[in-house]
Amino acid sequence: MGETGYLVLENGQAFAGERRGAWHEVSGELVFTTGMTGYLETLSDPSYYGQIVMQTFPLIGNYGVIPADYESGASHVRAYIARDMCDAPSNFRAQGKLEDYLLEQNVPALTGVDTRRLTRIVREHGVMNARLCDKPILDADALAALKAYRVTNAVESVTTDTEQTEGKGGMRVVLWDFGAKRNIARSLLRRGLTVVTAPASATAERIMALRPDGVMLSNGPGDPAENVGIIAQIQKLFGARIPIFGICLGHQMMALAYGAQTEKLKYGHRGANQPVCETATGRVYITSQNHGYCVVADTLPKGAHESFANANDGTCEGIEYEDFPAFSVQFHPEACAGPQDTAFLFDRFHTCMKEVKANAAR
Repeated sequence: MGETGYLVLENGQAFAGERRGAWHEVSGELVFTTGMTGYLETLSDPSYYGQIVMQTFPLIGNYGVIPADYESGASHVRAYIARDMCDAPSNFRAQGKLEDYLLEQNVPALTGVDTRRLTRIVREHGVMNARLCDKPILDADALAALKAYRVTNAVESVTTDTEQTEGKGGMRVVLWDFGAKRNIARSLLRRGLTVVTAPASATAERIMALRPDGVMLSNGPGDPAENVGIIAQIQKLFGARIPIFGICLGHQMMALAYGAQTEKLKYGHRGANQPVCETATGRVYITSQNHGYCVVADTLPKGAHESFANANDGTCEGIEYEDFPAFSVQFHPEACAGPQDTAFLFDRFHTCMKEVKANAAR
């Protein structure tokens, strides 16, 4: 057993554990994810920027570190919490231990924590701030500072700095990067498309100058309503008749650009077992999700309708737009480590692009 560290919640409750990774004191928004696998994808997902991530599944790290599975080039989590971290991984693809990755990425971690009890607290009281500490008690000033912590400048902190082009397909998709998971680009490339990744700071005029046959609005971190400038640029694309596909944060910001509203969920949806119902067919799909905000379906203006709803709490999981060729989903159809039940949405996007291009040529 290593040195003892503590996770202190904003209500003053403290949980003891073993210091792991690149230990240092840090504050963040405490969230939990229910995935049994995919811890590497979680740690490298830019959508977790500013958050302390807790795994509800008790054994983490048993297949080690596999760089090919990373969703980005760096980890953006503030800290990592697990019940037990495996120090002897067994997998033919493994290139190291999870602790090695945490040290490399300067991510502090705490293990040996009663994550079941901690999860029940978050589910009952909602997402709250927390701090990894050397001591179990915070003074009044430190506790006030912890309560005041907010995730800010999230998209700007995780987006790419430069435009990048991959693939040599006949049709071009501009992937507007708000914190994109790598597998979004992979999913487009597998369908024979050229993918041009553009930074979040790109204007609508620049997006159109890249001659896209379609625009992908990526996932990303933070409160969607804070991105006022990006939302205004998305709105400018509506009249261009270019197919648009939004995922997660991209889904939320497109809805805001169209006039809908978003709200923060009590503890969000994070994990690989979220059921969603397709409203047109009644069919239920199991999806991977990672978000703390949702679109309020009742605020959708005329010309947009809900296409998917969460089967657990009824929140909006997808939107179809009637006045221009666009749709979006709250979940991740490209999810790794899965499930990929809704990967067909990339085919739907590809078909939409081909139809719009064919009609324009007539």
